[in-house]
Amino acid sequence: MIPKEVIEEIRYRCDIEDVIGSYVSLKRAGSNRNGLCPFHSEKTPSFTVFPGTKSFYCFGCGAGGDVITFIQKMENLDYVAALEFLATRAGVTIPNDAPEDREKSVSRRRVYEMNLEAAKFFRSCLFDPVLGREAMQYLTENRRLSGAVIKRFGLGFAPNDFGLLTKHMRSRGFTEEELIAAFLSGRSQKTGRLFDLFRNRVMFPVIDTAGNIVAFGGRVMDDSKPKYLNSSDTPGFKKSRVLFGMNYAKEHCAEELILCEGYMDTIAMHAAGFGNAVATLGTAITAEHARLISRYTKRVIINYDSDEAGQKAADKAMRLLDEVGLPVRVLKLSGAKDADEYLKLYGADAFRTMMAGSHSAFDFKMDKVLSKYDVSAAEGKIRAARELTALIAETYSGVERELYLRAASERLGISVESLANDVARARARRIREAKKKESRDLQLTARNFGDRVNPDAARNPTAAAAEDVILGLLLLYPEHRKAVMAGDVHLSAEDFFTEFGRRVFELISDMERGSDGFSFSALGAGLSPDEMGRLVRLQQDRQALQNNGKEVLSAAAAVLIKERERRAAKDAGDWQSDLTRRRAELQQRKENGTK
Repeated sequence: MIPKEVIEEIRYRCDIEDVIGSYVSLKRAGSNRNGLCPFHSEKTPSFTVFPGTKSFYCFGCGAGGDVITFIQKMENLDYVAALEFLATRAGVTIPNDAPEDREKSVSRRRVYEMNLEAAKFFRSCLFDPVLGREAMQYLTENRRLSGAVIKRFGLGFAPNDFGLLTKHMRSRGFTEEELIAAFLSGRSQKTGRLFDLFRNRVMFPVIDTAGNIVAFGGRVMDDSKPKYLNSSDTPGFKKSRVLFGMNYAKEHCAEELILCEGYMDTIAMHAAGFGNAVATLGTAITAEHARLISRYTKRVIINYDSDEAGQKAADKAMRLLDEVGLPVRVLKLSGAKDADEYLKLYGADAFRTMMAGSHSAFDFKMDKVLSKYDVSAAEGKIRAARELTALIAETYSGVERELYLRAASERLGISVESLANDVARARARRIREAKKKESRDLQLTARNFGDRVNPDAARNPTAAAAEDVILGLLLLYPEHRKAVMAGDVHLSAEDFFTEFGRRVFELISDMERGSDGFSFSALGAGLSPDEMGRLVRLQQDRQALQNNGKEVLSAAAAVLIKERERRAAKDAGDWQSDLTRRRAELQQRKENGTK
């Protein structure tokens, strides 16, 4: 383990308010700081930073922990990698004997090293006059990319060979297991030998905002399928959290970002002077993508393909971007299927003109609805009005609803008042349904159903509540930890009913008995970020109460012990009942046999 004093030094130097403030816009709320949660979509701030305890908690989604937990969740890192990330920021050196590469696993750093070496290999193949001739011709002639653009994006070529990359990487000291974990090689089920996953494809390195090559995309040069092959998630990459081109776009998208559908569209946009273009990686946009985008820009132009799949993807993107508060416009290209083709046919100036005339998200949706119906007929007009009022009812802003009502009124020839009445009824219905759902959720929460952090709690709410009290007190007060360790309060791990409570109690006890003592941050080495969030909530619950003395701890411990004894008695009774029933069955069989 990394020494506790090193962990505390990193935590001390990385002020939680400064670190979180670089990701989230925080506002003063008394002694705390509030902001919109970066881990779920919300319009009203429920995310709180507590400088006094150097922790954070979201009262909306339950995310919480310390500065290390925050970086784990925000940067998709494990505990040690998050410490390394913060140590670099703070200028702290982690001792060399820290286990950077955990046993039987491949570290994030090792994946980056493999990807960098693979990118060099792909690049050398592309510029090889024999191996890369066809691929270079494809990029420069078919795609009309300049040498400067090819080099800027680090494009390469994977030869049509089953083992060239694998042999090269093995010669550089990477193991078979590492190559499989990094999604560079696969293992044949027939022969058991490794083979290259990327073959006969133009290669696109995916680079994160820190400059690491985290993954690859490979495109065929003909019409064979699949057209694109993208890296699967690895220890160094999660496709739902990375955008292609963001490493460059982050310097140019403060005001506006262009969201494209593929690698080639993004590269073509950058080559044409639109340096604020990015794309998702072979997957639809996710809520994590939307939150990432919201960190870098104020508004988004969606530039997806004009086919049906592209329009469905645009619908989803609009919804997710709206949830993080980003204004959205949609670019409808005419005369070309995508941005790459449009730029080749008409040039950058024409594309810029199209961008200036892009539609608002509502205009885009309204056009889509009206195209489905014959609004010259009464039936078609009624159906279109029903869909549009439902769309408007979902809009949070009253000002926006009024503007959308006017636009729909003009297009449909129906009065604003009539449409507004339908919208009001739809909103009232949505509010009623939301309240019913909230009531159901509260009832389930009260009974601990659906608790993913502590699933055992639903089976014994009494014991789980007592455990919450005990853990909250032990986390907050050193004197209570000492009382338990000294035996002044009788409590052991066996008294805990839930696996989560038992595990946390054991971690706290082991730390308290150890030479380094207790450290909340060090708990993160043995707990998940979600579990750390639960511990912060338990602390906050206790701090909100006036009485947190030893008598409260003793009473909660007594409840746990009583529950354990009750379960033991029940188990014994169940055993006796089973034995009696079994004897009766045997006696009945004996009597039947006699007859």
